[in-house]
Amino acid sequence: MEINGKTALVLGAAKGIGKAIGMALAEAGASVVFTCFDWPTESKQLQEEVAALNGNHLVCKVDLRDPQQVEQLTSQIRDKYTTLDILINNIERGGMPVVHGPYLPEQWDLEMETTLKAKWWVFHHALPLLKKSGNGAVVTLSSIAGIVGRSGPAAMIFNDGYAAANRAISSFTETWAREGAPEVRVNELMLGIFATRHGEQTRGWTLLSTEEQRALTEHTLLKRTGRLDEIVKAVFFLLKDAEYMTGSVIRLDGGYTLGNETIPAMPPGVV
Repeated sequence: MEINGKTALVLGAAKGIGKAIGMALAEAGASVVFTCFDWPTESKQLQEEVAALNGNHLVCKVDLRDPQQVEQLTSQIRDKYTTLDILINNIERGGMPVVHGPYLPEQWDLEMETTLKAKWWVFHHALPLLKKSGNGAVVTLSSIAGIVGRSGPAAMIFNDGYAAANRAISSFTETWAREGAPEVRVNELMLGIFATRHGEQTRGWTLLSTEEQRALTEHTLLKRTGRLDEIVKAVFFLLKDAEYMTGSVIRLDGGYTLGNETIPAMPPGVV
C-alpha cells in the first residue's frame, strides 16, 4: 500500500504511540483523523500541532466506548473523505496493579470497555468504509499481557482484566481478517514494554522499585525497553509491505515473552 493520498483513522492519538503513528502517517502524505478524549492538555497540544500541518487532517474528541459516538465518527469520515483506507486500532486502558491495587468493579469495566469493546465498535462501524476503499488495512495494537498475564516481573504492571482483554483481541484479529477479506487486511501488533506503554513514561513505572524495574528489563532478551520509532516502523511494514499478510500477530517485545533463561552448551554425545 502506498501511504500518500490515503485516509487514515488513528485512535488514542492525543499522545504517545497513537500520536507518533498519526504524525508519521501525515508526514507520509495521508489525510489523518486523530481521535482524543480524556487528556485535555495533550489534546489541545495535538490540535495545535495538527493545525500547523499541511494536508486535510481532522482532530475529533470522541468517547470510543459509546457506539453512537463511534457511528457519528465514521459518518463524519464518510462525509469528509468518502472512504477510509487505514485504521490504527490503538485505544486501550491499562490498569496496573501497582497503581490501582485490588480490583474494583469500575476498573474491570474501564479495561473491558476501552481495551476490548471500543476496538470492536470502531472496527464494526469502520468496516464498510474500509471495504469501499478496495485496499484497506487495519493494524490493531495489543499487549503481551495477553500472553504473560499477571506473572513474573510483569505481575506489577498487568492486571487480570487487562491481560484477559488483550488475549481476546487476538481472537478478534482472526475474525476481522475473515470479515474484511479480500478488500481489507487485518493484522495485530502485540507490544512489549515501551516508554509510553507500560514503561518509563507511565505512572506505574515510577511506582516500581529500582529492583522491579531492573527485573523487567533483565527479563527482556534485548535488555531494554522499546522506542516509539520502532513501533512506527513496524506499523508501516504492516501497512506498506505486508500485502500478503492478514489475520497475523506480530510480537514486538524485545524477546520479553521468551524470558531470560540461558541456553546451556550441548553435552558431549555418544558416537
